Order: sequence, then C-alpha cells, then structure tokens
Amino acid sequence: MRHVWVDVSAGVAGDMLLGALLDAGASLDAVQRAVDAVVAGAVAVEVRTVTRAGMRATKADVRMLVDDPPHRDWRTVRAMLHGAALADRVRRDALAVFGRLADAEAHAHGIDAEDVHFHEVGALDSIADVVGVCAALDDLGVESLSAGEVALGSGTVRMAHGRIAVPGPAVVELSRGWRVRGDGPGELTTPTGMALVVTLAQACEDLPALTLETSGSGAGTRDTAGRPNLTRVLVGSRTGAAPTASGQTGVVLEANVDDLDPRLWPGVLAALLGAGAQDAWLAPIAMKKGRPAHVLTVLGTPETAPRLRSVVHAQTSTIGLRQTTVEKHALPRTWAPVDVDGRTVRIKVSHERGAVVRATPEFEDVAAAAAATGRPTVDVLAAAGAAAVAGGLVPGARVPSDDSGQEVSRPHQAHDHDHPHPGHDHAGQHDHDHAEEHP
Repeated sequence: MRHVWVDVSAGVAGDMLLGALLDAGASLDAVQRAVDAVVAGAVAVEVRTVTRAGMRATKADVRMLVDDPPHRDWRTVRAMLHGAALADRVRRDALAVFGRLADAEAHAHGIDAEDVHFHEVGALDSIADVVGVCAALDDLGVESLSAGEVALGSGTVRMAHGRIAVPGPAVVELSRGWRVRGDGPGELTTPTGMALVVTLAQACEDLPALTLETSGSGAGTRDTAGRPNLTRVLVGSRTGAAPTASGQTGVVLEANVDDLDPRLWPGVLAALLGAGAQDAWLAPIAMKKGRPAHVLTVLGTPETAPRLRSVVHAQTSTIGLRQTTVEKHALPRTWAPVDVDGRTVRIKVSHERGAVVRATPEFEDVAAAAAATGRPTVDVLAAAGAAAVAGGLVPGARVPSDDSGQEVSRPHQAHDHDHPHPGHDHAGQHDHDHAEEHP
C-alpha cells in the first residue's frame, strides 16, 4: 500500500501541502490539467525552490490569469467540480474537502451549509490548491494517508469579518477529533490546510513504519528565523499494519431514528463518508409502540469517532447514540486497473498469503465508465470482470508482482479483450478567507 504521512508539526496550508507533494514527485502537468478542468485558463500553478530557516523547499504559487470575484458559495463550487472533466477520485476528494469546509463555516456562523459563502476560500487560488492537492495524490498513486499532530498557532489574525483569536472558529471546528497544539505565534494552520488533512487522512498518528520511497517539503510565504515554515510529506510502502489490514481497532456508532424525513438519508450517509467513515448504512426496525424507524450504523476509527459523532448530531434528529469499540479483521487488498472501452476501471484485489482471494470491479468506476461510453452499467460490469479474469486476477492466482518479486499495490494493467477501444494558500500561514494574507 503506497502511503503518505504528512508532517504538520509546523502547521499546514493548502499551497504548502501542494508544494510538498510536487516536491515529492507529483507531476505539475497533471496538477495543472486538473485545475484547468475546473477553471480553464484562469490560473497557472508555478513552482520555485526556496529556503525556510535554511531548509530547502518547493514553493507552489498560483498565478491569476483573469479577474476573480470576491467569493463563491458552496453551491457554485460544487457545481464547478461536478461539471469538470476530473478523474473520479480527484472529484470525490475535492468535493469532500470543500464539503468539510462548508460544514465548518456553517457551524462557525450559525447558518446552513448550503448558504455558506466561502469568501476568499472560494476564490480561484484556493480552488486550485484543493484540486491540485487531490490531483497530486492521485498522480502519486497514493492509496492511504495519515498525518501527525497539527500546530495551529496563537495570537490573533485579521479575517473578512474582523480580527479574531487564533485558531479561528473554522479551524477549531475542523480539528475535532484531531491532536493539535498551539506551538508558536501567528496562524500556523489555515482552514483549507486543515480541511485537506482531516478529510483526506485516515488517521492522526505519529510516523508509521514505512519503506520510504521519496519525500517532499512545501514552503509557506513567511521565512521565520529558527523555525522552518514547512509542511513535509513522506511517501512509501507501509511495512506495518495498514488501516485496512487484519486485526485493526474500529469504532461502531449506532442511533435509532424514527422522526427523520427519509429523503434526507442519502445526504446523511454521504456526509458521513465524506467525514472519514469507513462505511455507513441503514437498517429498518420497529421501535416502541410499533413505530417504523431506522438504525443508523457508522464504522470508523478511534481518531475519526469524534467528528463522526458531530456529523450524526448535525445531520439527523437523534439526541444520542451508542459507541462500541470493535476489532476489525479484513484481508489485505490492493488495486489493479483494467481498461474497458478506453476507460480505466479499478479492480479491488483481496489476497492472503500471496494468493488472490477475490477480485471485484469498483462500482463507482464502472458507473462512470458506463456514463462516459453510453453502455449499460451491467455490460460494463461484466466487461470489467472479464478483463480481470483475462489479466489473471482469479482466486488462487499469485498477487501480481514487479520484476523484483515484491507485491505491488498497483498490479499490471489487464485489458478488456472483448471490446475494441474507440478511435493556495499563498500566505505563509494565512488562508484565503483572511483579508490580511502576508503578515
């Protein structure tokens, strides 16, 4: 499993994380293409080498090519992402990050998330930061991500609504369930940076056991003596138990709900998955006095449990829930891409002792390929399954390996033989919801 651990001990902002991933080897062209898919011809992502307190790093800059309105609301940003020609994972991750930001801002201002105006966070450079980070992770082939304790800062900062204490209300809300500390004057972590970390990371943990492949450092604008203003990433293969491996500790949250409009349930489940739930589901029950109801069940980790509880209370009518610690046992898994009519469909390969146990097409990829090609979903599903078999992904077969004989997290591509292919955070520690960007 290719894993990224993010060192946020000096804080994090969107442009700093983007710079770190580009420094670690993510393709600038891939990032620019993804950004152009959302805001074509509006911004250029540029990189330069800088030093911060004597340490070399990459500074990611987003240069404006057009005039930009002062803010966009969540509906507008969401429509832009849905309408863009992005890889499915990049779109899903970017939507989740902005969704978390909208929820945090809504809580801070006491309004509905749909009514949130992102101020400068909805501006082109912040959209480029979020989409760029998601595209960089996809380009690096990252399958899991975790981060350490976050330095938030202290003092005060000027925002669009005036001067407030650090950490600001949005960062505080986003930090629920995460290990944080003050650790220095000024704003060290921005809302965009925090939203990227808590949305995309599966765990808050110290550096896990990795076979290190590469690393990268992303710089903020300020150069503070004695304190490198950097966000770092370490990229490698996990050598210990990964989040999906056997024998991991999990948390199950449950609530019985009998008074929620059933039309709201799909949004509740989507919000929970966007907040880091590993799974979320409903089961019909009959409660006291024969009232029909549902049991909402959410599977998460000890680290994600606090924010998942917050989502349940915010999105449903329940006033209480049950929490149980469980031990999860799951087969190791990896992904193998196959081609169906020119579209990539990932095959989830579960394995044990080096042998394939099951190979299943990822349904989201199947649905996206069906929509793009116009073929019935059932036909694409069958074609992807046939391509997996043709590529040797059958029970009992060896898990694909590279030339060195090591198991790989992205096995070689298997082709569908049945169907021919058709002919920023620019501030050192300031985000774009702040009027004062360069202290």
